[in-house]
Amino acid sequence: MNSIKGTAAALSEYAGKVALIVNVASKCGLTPQYTALEAIFRRYSARGFVVLGFPCNQFGGQEPGTEDEIQTFCSTKYDVTFPMFAKLDVNGDARAPLYDFLTSAATAPEGPGDILWNFAKFLVDKQGNVIARFSPTEAPDSATLAAAIEAAL
Repeated sequence: MNSIKGTAAALSEYAGKVALIVNVASKCGLTPQYTALEAIFRRYSARGFVVLGFPCNQFGGQEPGTEDEIQTFCSTKYDVTFPMFAKLDVNGDARAPLYDFLTSAATAPEGPGDILWNFAKFLVDKQGNVIARFSPTEAPDSATLAAAIEAAL
């Protein structure tokens, strides 16, 4: 994968951590979820939890900016400090291999299949298994998601 800063980033760097992987966008009605994503990252990071943000422009063209513009937006508007990556496709023929893996997993409360919109959330355990998938509208700080994170930690 490439980080949002354009450098190579191995996802193996997060081995042994619980990760919440989210396809994000800067011009979406759900964009304010960045606040809660950052809050849960800060709340649980000392316990081995990380949020990984993957910008995607496949839904309504809601992530049109360059990586530099996205990074500036996230850091200045939402004080995002969790790892962000280069834009990618989450559906279709150009779907990133990571999203092939994530969307093929039999998960709950949402099952396998294409991403429906920005801010779909995948919870990955310390061994790299996809253990839960949450809809874009599931708040990152919801009791359901918090319980899943706590159980994984």
